[in-house]
Amino acid sequence: MNDLFSVKNKVALITGGTRGIGLMIARGYVRSGAKVYICSRNSEVGKEEAEKLSKEGECFYIPSDLSSQKGVTALSEEIKSKESQIHLLINNAGKTWGAPLEEYPMDSWDLVMRLNVSSPFQLIKEMLPLLKKAGLSEDPSRIINIGSPAGSLSGGLNAYAYNTSKAALHHLTRVLAKELAKYNINVNTISPGPFPSKMTDFMVGEETFLDYAGNSTPLGRSGKEEDMIATSLFLSGKGSAYITGALIPLDGGVTLGR
Repeated sequence: MNDLFSVKNKVALITGGTRGIGLMIARGYVRSGAKVYICSRNSEVGKEEAEKLSKEGECFYIPSDLSSQKGVTALSEEIKSKESQIHLLINNAGKTWGAPLEEYPMDSWDLVMRLNVSSPFQLIKEMLPLLKKAGLSEDPSRIINIGSPAGSLSGGLNAYAYNTSKAALHHLTRVLAKELAKYNINVNTISPGPFPSKMTDFMVGEETFLDYAGNSTPLGRSGKEEDMIATSLFLSGKGSAYITGALIPLDGGVTLGR
């Protein structure tokens, strides 16, 4: 039974893995016996977090800037120089931007779409040889895209590019799930509601956005680290081998309506 949820000896790459949701998933994988690579732009934080996690298992930091095609290629080449196969690719790195519609800057729109949609697509494309090699019919390789309820709902904080990009990522998951199934690669999306992260660390009135959003969910709370770890482990083990193209709402009921 334990094998159904095991990631032991699997190799994982987590973009944006040095804080927030990405770091939660990294902790879960490392503690469960996976070999984990985390990447981000902030080398100081990345090295520090990798050093902490290395005390519990195998974790390595790779500095990367996924806001350009060159940066994505540099990351993929670095991984290919270290590993012959990748079992788990977690596309978590992302960005948001809010501004009134009439003032919304197009360079910010382009950056959000690049980080949230184009870069995950490019990284998947460049990691395909390693993902194909690791995929087995009884335990496929996994691509997990981190989406958002914002990709399924309208409105919210004038984040036009963010909402649109997450909707695009959700659909890209379905397109790629159908395309890559023949290679024993499953593609799914986790759609987190309010979880502790840099994106939720700002004030709304007299409370943080995290507290406000958490209290507004049907379950009446924000997400916890164990919620994220449990879901990511389930989607990464044999127990979910028959699940692909799915959008998993890890949101306390946000998408049910408030």
